[in-house]
Amino acid sequence: MPKLRLLQVALFAGVLAAGGAAAETVRLSANLQPSSEVPPTATKGSGAVDATYDTATHMLHWTATYEHLTGPATAAHFHGPAPVGQNAGVQVPVPKDELASPMKGAKELTDAQVTDLMSGKWYFNVHTKEHPSGEIRGQMMPAN
Repeated sequence: MPKLRLLQVALFAGVLAAGGAAAETVRLSANLQPSSEVPPTATKGSGAVDATYDTATHMLHWTATYEHLTGPATAAHFHGPAPVGQNAGVQVPVPKDELASPMKGAKELTDAQVTDLMSGKWYFNVHTKEHPSGEIRGQMMPAN
């Protein structure tokens, strides 16, 4: 499975490196789990992120859902760059008034952000009062 993910990441990186030759929509996803937090949390929360990146417009569109958190979401963000098991700074925050599940949003990304995202170096994190550093988290990976 890890080799397949590396191949997918390499293929998508190649598409991006080709520039504007052919616009494409790249699907990405993440499973949000307490065990993916650093350090892991002991909750029953779970969730998912489904996203698309448009290579022509540089827009990332996402829908994130969650359930069974210890309380209301207090923050949610895309973080990076960081591999699985490491923490990183916020790249794209979800506005405070859009934290209810499902969260939907869009953001134009820089070239550096796209490179990190397509390399599997971004993760999505949902924070709560009980877990201010994050209750559930998942690494964003190409979903194709």
